[in-house]
Amino acid sequence: MNQTEFHQVWNLDTLFDGGSTSVQLKAHINNLGEKIYELEQMKIQTPHGKEDSRKVAELLDSIGESRINLSQATSFIACLLAQNTTDQKAQLLRGQIASLQARFDGVMQQVRNNLVKIRPALWNELLATEELKEYTYILTEWREHSNTQLSAEAQKLFSDLASDGYHGWGQFYQSFISSIKVNIDIEGSEKEFSVGQAINLRSYHDEAVRQEAHYALEAKWEETQDHFAKILNHIAGFRLQVYQNRGLMDVLEEPLMKNRIKAETLDAMWSVVSKTKAPFISYLYQKAKLQGNSKMKSYNFWAPLSVDKKEIIYEDAVNYIIKHFSSFGPELEALTKRAFVEKWIEAENRSNKSPVAFCASFPETGESRLFMTFGGSMVNVLTLAHELGHAYHNQAMVAMKGLKKKYPMSIAETASTFCEMIILDAAIQEANSDEKKLALLDEKLKRSVMNFMNIHSRFIFEKKFYEERKQGIVSSLRLNQLMDDSIKEGYCNSFDHASIHAWIWTPHFYNTKEPFYNFPYTFGYLFALCIFAKAKEVGDGFEKDFINLLRDSGSMSTEDLVLKHLGEDITTESFWEKGIQICIKDVEEFNRLTNLIND
Repeated sequence: MNQTEFHQVWNLDTLFDGGSTSVQLKAHINNLGEKIYELEQMKIQTPHGKEDSRKVAELLDSIGESRINLSQATSFIACLLAQNTTDQKAQLLRGQIASLQARFDGVMQQVRNNLVKIRPALWNELLATEELKEYTYILTEWREHSNTQLSAEAQKLFSDLASDGYHGWGQFYQSFISSIKVNIDIEGSEKEFSVGQAINLRSYHDEAVRQEAHYALEAKWEETQDHFAKILNHIAGFRLQVYQNRGLMDVLEEPLMKNRIKAETLDAMWSVVSKTKAPFISYLYQKAKLQGNSKMKSYNFWAPLSVDKKEIIYEDAVNYIIKHFSSFGPELEALTKRAFVEKWIEAENRSNKSPVAFCASFPETGESRLFMTFGGSMVNVLTLAHELGHAYHNQAMVAMKGLKKKYPMSIAETASTFCEMIILDAAIQEANSDEKKLALLDEKLKRSVMNFMNIHSRFIFEKKFYEERKQGIVSSLRLNQLMDDSIKEGYCNSFDHASIHAWIWTPHFYNTKEPFYNFPYTFGYLFALCIFAKAKEVGDGFEKDFINLLRDSGSMSTEDLVLKHLGEDITTESFWEKGIQICIKDVEEFNRLTNLIND
């Protein structure tokens, strides 16, 4: 690629010219409002005969098209706010789109409620028609979950209130944490950092800076914890009230439905994780010893072991990713080059940016936009590869209809994790010394620890928190205690100086779209490991199979998806054990190299 193509600032104008003052965006939102109004005015009747199949299909197509239009605008506004958290006009636009989302959700609920009333005999006849065959899974899913849905009237009320209440609190969290600035002394010079920039310092080569950043953030969280506690309590309280009205007694029922997995699948996964932590504890102790400590300090966890402390240049990261993505398959290579050439990526290291990396899908134009802050570390390179994996998944779904584009979070982290592994595996193979190989194995094992220990601690925390929240408001001090206890349990007491305020800076706890957005990461990680092993086994041509799997991800249960494309039963512990065994081999190699160096 040419030097001119190494842009670190994305181009949003090709989507809607003019940013938050875009005339195109205004027209798009107005048009979307008209479409939703038309749907609201439709007399959506329960079908009475097989001949109604075409009408039902047309209705579902129309709803899917509106969802695509809605996603296009929602993603654009999210990008505006991420690149500049002080964009007041974008804040107003977010309010507009939230109102349209609420109305759309109401239409969706009315359609679902009417369709599930179809008598069983006619239901089977309709699903067998050519017009509705492709919607079989979605319609069946709606029917199976109909007893946990609100009435159309209640859903409309919920959506209307959620816009300024439930989702409003989630949006306020994003604005609040993005506005926070932290002063950190770096090698004798005090500088102001955003939260995202400060968090990036956890992989800084100097321990003094890492420690300084850690305690500066902890002090800021101590100062603001009561405010964040209010936000978290209101989000959880609203969610619990809705669950109560839907007859959901267990807080995991909703996330299991949304992730399209069974309770036994989740239980099997966590059971294996809980029983197989000893190797990763040994890794933490080995790394701590290399750093001159008896126990792993949290602010040293992300510290690189590389003997080369030189920053990775963005251009070098781009070329490295393209080189190794091309070795997997032409579709991934083409998508990656397109992302860089067409300026899909916002990576510039500057203030006033959101601290959260993400990939936004623009289904109407078949594009994505990737957001991160590139600070020159290997972690940043892997984050870039990770977000490109999300864009790859979005690309696989381009041809799917609107209602079939939405895939569960349990699968959402699969392509992204897979792409991370391509880069890490290549770097490890190319390492020309034990020291470099050790440093890269460390980067790989950090991901294992994050998924088997950190994510597990988040899961434990949320379960405990929601149980206590049922009884009333949970104070910031109690949240700190719950977080501390959960980290100790998740890490088996192998972590020192842990952030008891992790409940503040973990954005997933404040996500009002995806409840319990924690276990999908561990699922995606282990699932991606199995796919990665399969890809190496099959070799050339596997990319086509992988794309088919990703394309099916919005049209099947997760259990059926894995059974179809991998021939594996994910409700059994043996499936999850296969993935963890791959990680244990990494630990064994890390410990072997560590002992060689120490000797």
